[in-house]
Amino acid sequence: MSGADDSDTFRREARAWLEANFPPSLAGDADQGLEVMMEGRAPSPDHRLWTARMGAKGWGVPTWPQAYGGGGLTAAEAGVLAEEMARLGAHNPIVGMAVNNVGPILLELGTEDQRRRHVPSIARGERRWCQGYSEPGAGSDLASLTTRCEDAGDHWTINGQKIWTSGAHHADWCFCLVRTDPSRKQDGISFVLVDMRQPGVEARPIRLIAGVSTFCETFFTDARVEKDDMVGPLNGGWAVAKRQLQFERTGQGRRRAEEGADPKALARTYAPEEPELRGRILASAMESRAHALTLRRAAEEARAGGPSAASSILKNSATRLGQEKAELAVEIMGLQGLGWGDGVVSADELATTRAWLRGKAGSIAGGTYEIQNNIIAKRILGLPDGPKGGSK
Repeated sequence: MSGADDSDTFRREARAWLEANFPPSLAGDADQGLEVMMEGRAPSPDHRLWTARMGAKGWGVPTWPQAYGGGGLTAAEAGVLAEEMARLGAHNPIVGMAVNNVGPILLELGTEDQRRRHVPSIARGERRWCQGYSEPGAGSDLASLTTRCEDAGDHWTINGQKIWTSGAHHADWCFCLVRTDPSRKQDGISFVLVDMRQPGVEARPIRLIAGVSTFCETFFTDARVEKDDMVGPLNGGWAVAKRQLQFERTGQGRRRAEEGADPKALARTYAPEEPELRGRILASAMESRAHALTLRRAAEEARAGGPSAASSILKNSATRLGQEKAELAVEIMGLQGLGWGDGVVSADELATTRAWLRGKAGSIAGGTYEIQNNIIAKRILGLPDGPKGGSK
């Protein structure tokens, strides 16, 4: 059977399964999955049902191995699945840091025991994860982190503080960078998995101007980490973290350009008689389409080796596109884009404005815009370091 015949057969199978299993009430709701995973929003009954069905099928993580709960699909089949889901207005309910960040790392660098214990629950959307990287004194210079991890015999003990820990107050587990050797910088860091539902872990939400509290301060006081929940070798966590960040930035490169309200639909409602908007909306759509095609090409090129430093380019590109799209959406709404609070604007208008505000953090999350430019300059363009002690 030819490749085209295989693709047609799988398309028919996928279409039939989706039509039989996707709840129509969820059509077009692209944000509920992230809101459930990151903001603790209670899932609707249909969302819960859809998550269970996709998890059982393995199609929430379609290309992951079936042995760990994935769909076992080829990249081509996953592309067909995405097209058929888009046709129905269906969105993947199994999303978030577990899928984009820690799952791929465990599949690539984890032990068999770690994969067996952690990956299937991620594939089913049953467990929430957060990322313990940044600290009050270690942001862009992440390698200066000081959260201590000490050998306590049959386990590790963690003491310290993390900041901007997305979704920590709802998370079940945290993948965390800790200091295991204070005498070295990058070479004294380890990558551990921390149970967030234990004494000694406290997550305090940080209220944001966008109206939600997805970020937290996280405190570890004699928190316990099992010896078999260190990923990679002792003091080898920096290499693991760099690989994880490549996966994260690749995921952000896919997601950020697609988020937010549709400017075209908003224009029909708020500014149908504004011809000047047509060119700007078209330019935004063309940029987004070009970005999506570039993502597809990068995925094909990197299939054998996974994400590369090119993920920094795509992360910055997606952030810029998403922010410009959000700016355009708020501008189209006019005065309704300035409203704040119940009774002043509709729920959808308020969500669009808050999404615009929330999107500003995209230039920082997952590595700042400037840090990505440094990576691009050094690892892709091969440019030398600048002069030390300032420019002359």
